[in-house]
Amino acid sequence: MTSQDTAPARLPLIGDKAPDFAADSTHGPVRLADYAGRWLVLFSHPADFTPVCTTEFVAFAELAEEFAGRNVALLGLSIDSVHSHLAWTRAIHDKLGVSIPFPIIADLDTRVARAYGMLHPNTSPTAAVRAVFVIDPEATVRAILYYPMNAGRMVPEILRLVDALQTSDRDGVACPANWRPGDDALLPAPRTQAELDARLADDRVKLADWYLATVPATAPAAS
Repeated sequence: MTSQDTAPARLPLIGDKAPDFAADSTHGPVRLADYAGRWLVLFSHPADFTPVCTTEFVAFAELAEEFAGRNVALLGLSIDSVHSHLAWTRAIHDKLGVSIPFPIIADLDTRVARAYGMLHPNTSPTAAVRAVFVIDPEATVRAILYYPMNAGRMVPEILRLVDALQTSDRDGVACPANWRPGDDALLPAPRTQAELDARLADDRVKLADWYLATVPATAPAAS
């Protein structure tokens, strides 16, 4: 494998269409099109049978039903074979009592990892870093997270991020720092005097300043 082969492709940006892919996985062939109409959390890990990755997969499995209740599919990836993935998930089940319910892509040719910029040669020429791509039902990249090899992801934060994105889409609001479901959300700054007047007259609005206003977020739609 040459340095050109291992160089990351252009990183998909927030707002871009997610790169298309077709790959083998522990659940058979998978394609991006399989997830049309659903949210997708696509995440890579450096290698099977490694300590941090094992704890992450347990954490994702423990919240898999919470993701599913939000119409979110989970899809893992590493540059390991299907046989390695199957042996590893079996070991997780046998040793830790946790079943991995979602597919894991076997990206031996690194095609998917390179398309998503998951290979960072200064870290490893052959192992994917801990990348997370949140992709919406229209196959648009909505969020991107990167973690180093030696720090595991906070999976509840990824779930909170999905909640924030879905709340923003549903209510036309933004979510402030440390926002959690049930907290008030932020209104966009008014662009006209009429919008400001309407805001001042709305009893739901809590106004700290003309540009800084919150409203209760609506309850999420039933899944």
